[in-house]
Amino acid sequence: MSNPSTLTLAPQATPVAKPLAIPLRAILPWALFSSLIFLLALYFIGVEQGALAIFNGTDVHEFVHDSRHLLSFPCH
Repeated sequence: MSNPSTLTLAPQATPVAKPLAIPLRAILPWALFSSLIFLLALYFIGVEQGALAIFNGTDVHEFVHDSRHLLSFPCH
């Protein structure tokens, strides 16, 4: 038996698992979908009710009115 005063308890290094790489084929559909949603939202906030309006009336304009001002799009 060894002398307890000579024992040292050092922390043991545990191996860290390498994070798995996500393949581009898994990311690409989500990136395209997110880009489409972003561009659609940007269109409705920034362009709708102008020369390229899809919907008649001012319903869309009033719905996104505050967002338009928040993003510094002119509308008045």
